[in-house]
Amino acid sequence: MTLDCADRVGLLARITGFVASQKGNFTEVHQYTDTINGWFFARFAFEVPEGVTLESVRREFSSVAVELDASWNIRDQGKPLRTVLLVSREDHCLADMLWRWRSREMSIEVPLVISNHDTLRAQVEKEGLPFLHIPVPSDSAGKEAAFRRISDAVCDVSGELTVLCRYMQVLPDWYCDEHRNRVINIHHSLLPAFAGADPYRKAYDRGVKLIGATCHYATAELDAGPIIHQQMIPVEHYHTPADMRRLGRDCERLTLARGVRLHVEDRVVVHGSRAIVFGD
Repeated sequence: MTLDCADRVGLLARITGFVASQKGNFTEVHQYTDTINGWFFARFAFEVPEGVTLESVRREFSSVAVELDASWNIRDQGKPLRTVLLVSREDHCLADMLWRWRSREMSIEVPLVISNHDTLRAQVEKEGLPFLHIPVPSDSAGKEAAFRRISDAVCDVSGELTVLCRYMQVLPDWYCDEHRNRVINIHHSLLPAFAGADPYRKAYDRGVKLIGATCHYATAELDAGPIIHQQMIPVEHYHTPADMRRLGRDCERLTLARGVRLHVEDRVVVHGSRAIVFGD
């Protein structure tokens, strides 16, 4: 269960009392109160006896949620999350995500990989996964039609999460709204520095001492979505732009994997432009 609502006295007692009424046993409890804004956030992992269904727990809790005026979700942690991967030509993030799926290190199913190029088809199909090539034209009408196809394809496979594995196209505003907090992107720096083309050359020219990556939810405002996870790597004066790209690729794939894992394990609660992350 993840939950957020206005803070008040007795919240924990009310929620833990509900779980007890379901004969539930807590296995993990996280809660945080934003005292500046008076807002409460929580993540509870609990087990229920055989015969108590997820549907019945949701149904019973809905009246409690109304009472608390809370945003909430209850999900079966044992069910892999259906995750669609979007990719362009670079394969480092895709290869890492596929390895984590194949090795069952991450609790996801991958029903589909979509790309605006045909470059990585063989790599995907070798894994026994369907690959859908949807080119994205430069004209606005063609781009709109392409993203409608992508959105339909995600819905057709019952995709619950979309991961942009260095997918080099800007998502339309409507797409971000329709799939709000269900599209995860990886950005090649500690936002918002060095946006645009060839960021590592820009970093080299500025003599930066740290490079990094930011994993965030995609929103209508480019690269401004709630931040899930960030990592950084020290850079020395003798590192060339090629060295920085190599280090950056490592940082990108690890940051993306960490961010996706946090989402898949329901450890992220989004409130406005901010993501509250309960670590594992």
